[in-house]
Amino acid sequence: MRSGTAEAKSEPAGRSLSAWPQGSRWLSSAWTRRPLCSALLSSQMPKRKGVASLSSLCLGSVAQHMQGVWVKDYSENYLDEYHFRYIMGPFNELAGCLVQDLLKQLGESRRLTRAALHLLLVPHLRELSLRACPSLVSNAIAQLVATRCNNLCSLDLHGCSRVSAAALTDLLEGLPLLTGLDLAETQADIRVLSAVGSCCRRLRQLDISGCRRVTPEALLHLAYDPTAHVPCCPALRVLLASGIEPQGRAPDLVGALAFLLLALPSLEVLASSCVMEALCLIHTQCFQDPRATAPPGFPSLKELAQHRQGGQTGGRDAWLTLPLKRVDEVEEPFLTTLCAVCPEAEEVTVALNDGPSACWDSLAWGRLSCLVLHCTGPRGRGLAETVPLVRSLGPRLRSLTLHGFTYDDELSLSALLDSCPSLHTFSTHLCTPAEPPWTPDGDAELHDWAPNLVHHSFPQLQHFSLALSSTQGPLPGQHMAAVLQAPGPVLCHLQELSLAESQVSSSTVRLLLTSDGPLRTLNLVGCRDIHRRDYDQFIRTVQEQQLQLDITWQ
Repeated sequence: MRSGTAEAKSEPAGRSLSAWPQGSRWLSSAWTRRPLCSALLSSQMPKRKGVASLSSLCLGSVAQHMQGVWVKDYSENYLDEYHFRYIMGPFNELAGCLVQDLLKQLGESRRLTRAALHLLLVPHLRELSLRACPSLVSNAIAQLVATRCNNLCSLDLHGCSRVSAAALTDLLEGLPLLTGLDLAETQADIRVLSAVGSCCRRLRQLDISGCRRVTPEALLHLAYDPTAHVPCCPALRVLLASGIEPQGRAPDLVGALAFLLLALPSLEVLASSCVMEALCLIHTQCFQDPRATAPPGFPSLKELAQHRQGGQTGGRDAWLTLPLKRVDEVEEPFLTTLCAVCPEAEEVTVALNDGPSACWDSLAWGRLSCLVLHCTGPRGRGLAETVPLVRSLGPRLRSLTLHGFTYDDELSLSALLDSCPSLHTFSTHLCTPAEPPWTPDGDAELHDWAPNLVHHSFPQLQHFSLALSSTQGPLPGQHMAAVLQAPGPVLCHLQELSLAESQVSSSTVRLLLTSDGPLRTLNLVGCRDIHRRDYDQFIRTVQEQQLQLDITWQ
């Protein structure tokens, strides 16, 4: 290994699935008084271990012998004396993607050292993630990255809080090719964001979550350079800025977010708890609001809005729409505003109180495919209230999450599922109402209702989670137990299966182990009908058949 020109001193030292009917088959397990997550099953089950690729075997060997072989000479002779602009050695011949994989292996196994990191910062790296070793990333390491890795397109410094704002600024000014940047939980401040805005014009994704030194005014520099009077980051699509809200939710943060929404033409995701307030400010176009006042050197919100509307003076009749595709933390009364300002929204999280439901049928959900509804009130809402909304979304819905609803209508869950034939993800945590609508004498009347109400086999479903909490004693018969039969040809993508605290039998588990498919994880915790001898037999089967499957039981 030969070292190049010496320049300076070195630095000091899944998918979890719950049982529900699929097509003509009834797949379930007993529900208990505690939350239960069991599973829909697939005919393609545990995947057999494949033969490791030659590259992964070689990288594993290099990682295992990294300290004793590959970095020994550098550690003993160069580490504490100099750092070098480049190092001629074996890692210069390794493809950049393999260098990143090696860094990941060393970081995750906690075998990455300062010397190894020095050697792996090669000039041909296109992606670099240092989140696995934040304690090793210092100002000097940042300087090494800036000196050696000028071709980076993606840089992840998540949690690297040892790097000063000045060092981050110098680093980012030398990386004009970045399209992805993660600065979450770092010392990023207004200087750093100014460097990002003025130098990283190709940036498409930025994470500054948890950066305590980022102020609302600092955010403006991502979208506009007040010195050159030019817009910045025209390609930025995703900006994650949660956890940087000033104490008291200062009004200037709302104005800053509105500025970003108007000034960044490609922005599709803006993660912050004040986004909905900013959207309301834009929708009402109350640009005399104190929150709409921009600092000196920046254009006003009114000027930005007029530019987005093509120079029209407009007013409320001239609708101004934004390309946001994901909006979180939307309160129900503001759904109409959201639909008006963000007609292209695809993912929405809505908080529901205990008040009357909004007229969901009249909302323009043209592209909505991912919906999260959670009840924030103490009483919750009946699951049946969501059926009209889900039916209006129809086959477009790919993901549905419902939390905090009461299971007061035994037909509502089947009605929901029957309205979503294209689901990829379904998750819900239901509670029984304070006064259950069922009686013991009425159990038999509805015993056979479920298999006839769901008419889809959900072939695209990858995640199905169902939890039910009951505080009123055992549930009636039609809700409690059903037979887990041999699975049909559905759910080919199932990877994680939880049958925790269910009445699944050992014969059913053995049936799962005899099939081939992508299942990786099987949770049998708290299953009273599974005993130690059964578990030992399952483990032997996994070993003998070389299944790529982890089974948990106790």
